[in-house]
Amino acid sequence: MTDTRAPERRRFFRQMLGTDNSTAPGRAPWRRVPEVGAGDGDVLWSGWTGNGELFVVGDEGMVLRYTGKAEAGEAQWQQMTLPTRLPLHGIWGASANNLFAVGWMGALLHYDGDQWQLLRGGVIDETNGRFAACEENTPLFAIDGNEQGQAWAVGDDGMVLHFDGAKWQREQSPTQVNLRAVACAPDNTVYAAGAEGTVLRRDSDGLWKKLDCPLGSGFHALLVMDDGSVLLGGGRYFVDQGGFRGELVRYQNNRFQALTFDEPMPRLRSLKAYKGGVLIVGDQGHLYYLKDLRLDKLESNSHHDLMDIIVLSTGEALAVGDFGTIMTAAEDFTQALAPPPAAAAASPWEAMDVPTKNQLWGFTEGLDGTCYACGEAGTVMRLQGDNWELLPPPSDLTVHCLWDTGAGLFAAGQEGRIFRFDGQQWALHYDLNLDLTIMDMWGSSPESLYAVGDEGLILHFDGLRWQRMPSGTQSALYCLWAMDDEHMLAPGDFGLVLRYNGKEWSEFNVGTENFLYGIWGDSLSNIYAVGLSGTLAHFNGQRWQQMATRLREDILSISGSEAAGAFAVGTRGCVLRLDGDQWLTEPSGSDAGLRVVCATRSGVVYAVGDRGTVLRRHGKRRN
Repeated sequence: MTDTRAPERRRFFRQMLGTDNSTAPGRAPWRRVPEVGAGDGDVLWSGWTGNGELFVVGDEGMVLRYTGKAEAGEAQWQQMTLPTRLPLHGIWGASANNLFAVGWMGALLHYDGDQWQLLRGGVIDETNGRFAACEENTPLFAIDGNEQGQAWAVGDDGMVLHFDGAKWQREQSPTQVNLRAVACAPDNTVYAAGAEGTVLRRDSDGLWKKLDCPLGSGFHALLVMDDGSVLLGGGRYFVDQGGFRGELVRYQNNRFQALTFDEPMPRLRSLKAYKGGVLIVGDQGHLYYLKDLRLDKLESNSHHDLMDIIVLSTGEALAVGDFGTIMTAAEDFTQALAPPPAAAAASPWEAMDVPTKNQLWGFTEGLDGTCYACGEAGTVMRLQGDNWELLPPPSDLTVHCLWDTGAGLFAAGQEGRIFRFDGQQWALHYDLNLDLTIMDMWGSSPESLYAVGDEGLILHFDGLRWQRMPSGTQSALYCLWAMDDEHMLAPGDFGLVLRYNGKEWSEFNVGTENFLYGIWGDSLSNIYAVGLSGTLAHFNGQRWQQMATRLREDILSISGSEAAGAFAVGTRGCVLRLDGDQWLTEPSGSDAGLRVVCATRSGVVYAVGDRGTVLRRHGKRRN
């Protein structure tokens, strides 16, 4: 079904201001990004972006993640699971799989691509159950790092923490004033700033020095400019003016200078390089663009305090703040967040011409090397050379699986019916007389054939008749893999795998709650299971271990052979290839869902799926 919301979102970001140039920084109005997932009671404090991914941190231990991989322009924000509910004020990292976040009560967390871990802070006093009054609980408010992988975090009481690439430790600070901003300069100098006009500089020897700033501003932001100067932003409370007033200060040639403008500003919270100038955000939804000492106020359409700016790789930016606010001036947020366009990677897969557009569900290689595919509306195809030809349909029901015993081709699928093809026509071989779908088959000989399917269905053919076997489960069984008649595995719902020892079926715990759709191995001590949301588990003969794929796609099938190697496929054209002991993604050249993959004995690999898609790849060697 078409998502009619996607065009509405795109229209939301299109700005039409008559004949004005809407891309000029001073002309483009800002609007809230829709469907963020943060509530009106949430304050978003800061964010990080890289490789098309976005992380935004806020109160109550909130981390919102946007991956930019949505279909049909639909934004997919995720609220991540954290080990703390402490407010988070800053985030920085070298990559999306190596992030640090800092916040209240000295919270310092690390994200490794799989989960967040609390490294320090949030210490509880066991005598009263409250946060302990200790140095480790000193609140942290900002973090920044350099290209060498070092980082600094600052907070109350002049707290400065340093990450040397391996561990965090406190550095000696020349002040006990609360610090609110930190920034790394290209020459390995680091600046920090905070209350009472406090500005610190760390030299290349690692020593912090307090600079002589004659101004009493409370600094919340600082930006190292291309010419080496430093721009600081913040504000002070003025009794005669009845509130905070924003201040901009420039530090250049060892001298501080307050920049004055005709229009009074509220307290300023963040400064970032933006479209050849500086973007400034502050309280009450105020946005400014500074270039060549000219300050232009931007149209923000908001009265909520804005806390930080996230500059995207496209040059566009996001402003985050109070009441769950995320704003942009980009005409299309999804386009702005995407990384710069690059040439599509060449795919080793080629699309084959097929005589159907029906969805394909199954694939098998016969004993003589002949390949067959099957799918909706009784579709069964046979590969002759490089050409696919349609065989007569067994019925008008969907065929989910095929198996060539050497003494006939078997087809099974909907309504528990199994058909046999003698080379000319199909005949009904077995009818379960139940509305259960048979999902997969495997056989060791014409006298031993197995089938699995819905509601724990397991069937066995002994050469004379089909009989139902007790499975002990009502879970659907999606696949059947075997080494022989005494070693079989069948994966199913909620991480279930059934194991057959030649006498009975029993559960085999994989250690995941995700549905498992495929299973394959080249020995009893090297087996892989795949499933929902990128699930991939490995069995080494002793135990199962979950493997990190960082995929959002469902992995639906896995197969391998000595000549081809091992491959797994899934939704949205996802393909994984086993390289040594690591699974690597590779471009398939298709966005179609791939339902099954077959690595043939000859070394050619086939993947089939939605819209009649058949992809072919030559494996480790060509025959």
